[in-house]
Order: sequence, then C-alpha cells, then structure tokens
Amino acid sequence: MKQEKPFSAIILAADRGPEDPVAQSAGVSCKALTPVLGRVMVLRVLDALAEADQTGQRFLVGPEIFAVEQNQELSGLVSSGRVKWFAPQDTPSTSAFNVLQSLPDDTPVLVTTADHALLTAEMIDHFCSEARASGCDVLAGVAEYEMIAEAVPGTRRTVTQLKDGGYCGCNLFAFMNPQSRKAADFWRKVEQERKKPLRIIKVMGWTAVISYLLGRLSLEQALDKLSQRMGLRVGVVRMPFAEAAIDVDKVEDLLLVESILTERQKRAPC
Repeated sequence: MKQEKPFSAIILAADRGPEDPVAQSAGVSCKALTPVLGRVMVLRVLDALAEADQTGQRFLVGPEIFAVEQNQELSGLVSSGRVKWFAPQDTPSTSAFNVLQSLPDDTPVLVTTADHALLTAEMIDHFCSEARASGCDVLAGVAEYEMIAEAVPGTRRTVTQLKDGGYCGCNLFAFMNPQSRKAADFWRKVEQERKKPLRIIKVMGWTAVISYLLGRLSLEQALDKLSQRMGLRVGVVRMPFAEAAIDVDKVEDLLLVESILTERQKRAPC
C-alpha cells in the first residue's frame, strides 16, 4: 500500500506590527508573539502541527526576522531548520502563494494562521483526513455557527449566512494537488480588489453574488458556483470542533481563548 505524503504546513504569521491591539495589550512587537497562558501564540500553533500525524514540514511566513529573533525558542526552531522561515509579502494571499510556488507539485499543503491559538493536533488530523477523502482540489474548514453559539455563548464571530444556515471559517485551508495552486492566485485577485466592490463582483460572478445577497444559495450551491468560476473542485471540511472557529483577532478574543485553555487544563488527565 502506497504511503500518503504528509501535508506541508504553512503558517501565516505576519500582522499589523506593534500597532495591532492584541500586540499592544501584550507589549510585544507583533501579534504572533503574544503570550497565551504563558506560551507564545505562534508556538502553540507550531506545537499542534508537530504533534499531528498528518503534517510534516512547517513553513512560517512572518513575522519579520527581527521579531523571530526576539523569541529564543522560535529563533532556535528557525535556525535549526526544523521550521523554515519566509519573509512576509504584502498580503496573506501573496504570502501563501509565494511559499506554494516553492513546494513540490505533488505535496498536499495545509495553510493556517499564527493566531489560531486553540488549534490542536486532533483538529488538524480531522481536517487533513477529510480533505484527502473529499476528492476536491482545494478546501476550507468551516464550522456551523449554531454549534459555536451553543458551545461558546456570547462569542462574536464573522458568519456567512446561507440558505441552509450560518457558517464560520476556521482558518484551515488545503491545497491538494498541482491544479489547486490556481486557487491561491484567485485569492490574490479577490484580495487585490477588496476595496472595489464592483470588481469583486466581476471576479466572483453576478449570479452568485446576487443569490447570496438574497439568501438563496445553500453551501453546496455556493461551492458549485465557486468551482465553476475557478475551474477547480472546491469543497469544505465541516469541523465538529466549535473551538476551531475561534482565533485571536481582538483583545476580547485573547481573554476568551485563555479561559477556554484554562478549562482544557482542568479537564486534562493528571
């Protein structure tokens, strides 16, 4: 039986620098270096990736090298080659695209973010296993908003409201094969036009946008239209973990994440 190649993992760790409110609250040079219950946020993500069965090489995009060198453990991982560092590009999409271009075509790639402080090996392995079984070229992790609201009452998340319910992104993306790399280029085009709504509509397609605004699209219909537009098989992995949809965008998120991690520690076997 042919052994499956492990996913290479790209961690997007660039941010707005010291003016980021989370970084400011922690007194650090960038958000990725924010301590979360005493452990730097980006190291928590790297820990989870190292523990996961489905992932192999780890590629860190950002923060700037001076910030990396401010943390002895992170600097050691990079200097030893256990984590390969890339300089951040202008946007998340161009950063991801830059690393994807450097990797072998036959390597499946997982992309996540440095502020995913609740990420676990279990979440990663579930996402990667489901992505392999999907038959899709590119996938994103999503969680149902109802599940999140029930598990974490009062949390505020960005919700995409579709005909069959609300969904939240989980900052987990899979690029499964050579043709999937086109999705990163598509992402770049949308990102470049993010302040020009009419151009975004042109990229996405009028029919899909209007149907979404009118609440007529189900998740499957939205994926089908996006697949047609991109010339790829686009799919999602429905994550059964509410915490997979919680990252640290704001100071209130940091407090929430620390409270969740405190509860995890209480439940952990001695």
